[in-house]
Amino acid sequence: MSSALYDVVLLDIEGTTTPISFVHDVLFPYVTNNVKEFLEQRWGDPEVQTHVRAIAEQANKDVDAGIASAVPIDLGALEAGQQSVADVRQGVLANIEWQMKADRKIGALKGLQGYMWRFGYEDGELKGVIYDDAVEAIQRWTKNGRKVYIYSSGSVEAQKLIFGYTNHGDLLPYISGHYDTKVGSKVMASSYSAIAKDIGQAPERILFVSDNINEIHAASSAGMQTVVSIRPGNAPIDDMAQFKSTESFMNISL
Repeated sequence: MSSALYDVVLLDIEGTTTPISFVHDVLFPYVTNNVKEFLEQRWGDPEVQTHVRAIAEQANKDVDAGIASAVPIDLGALEAGQQSVADVRQGVLANIEWQMKADRKIGALKGLQGYMWRFGYEDGELKGVIYDDAVEAIQRWTKNGRKVYIYSSGSVEAQKLIFGYTNHGDLLPYISGHYDTKVGSKVMASSYSAIAKDIGQAPERILFVSDNINEIHAASSAGMQTVVSIRPGNAPIDDMAQFKSTESFMNISL
């Protein structure tokens, strides 16, 4: 790749800038181990209630869709005094539990996770893990005039926490913007087209790096350049011969 080929770098997080093990062995357990106490202690907080309403709305949609694991949440009955706070909270916890076990990429769940992680990062219990070569490459890209953006299934808030509280310090000054699934599914080409439009760059001037081959296909279909990220612990990929790949960001030429 010559310096003329791309002006913007769009990065995935899990399995790309950050080990999958950090997400599954640190971030997710932090939520599952603390969510019951967290909701009990902060149930009256307005922001918690915003997330509860979002989870309830999604849960009831899932029930209507016939998803067996979904548990209905009737906030109207709670407000009318026909159901206790404890019962509603149990329904919220049940929905969080099954969605996390399924590793579901749902905005309502991601929003609550991000809100909880904020406290963990601020208290020093959590620290984002970014690969050394990713940090070096991000700094090199920005130094050479490339803008770096993040696109992850995790909420924008969660993304900012990972890059704001890292093992390398605060990396947010190097990041020009963040996108989550509010812009669209990561396996849909239209999402990448929307990101390119929002950034104000032609898709072919954007380099997308991810460990997920379905995301790579989608970005490529939208006209973006792509590189498959190969990291320890990532799932093996069979059909990536047509795409460039790398085990280190520093192997991606400017």
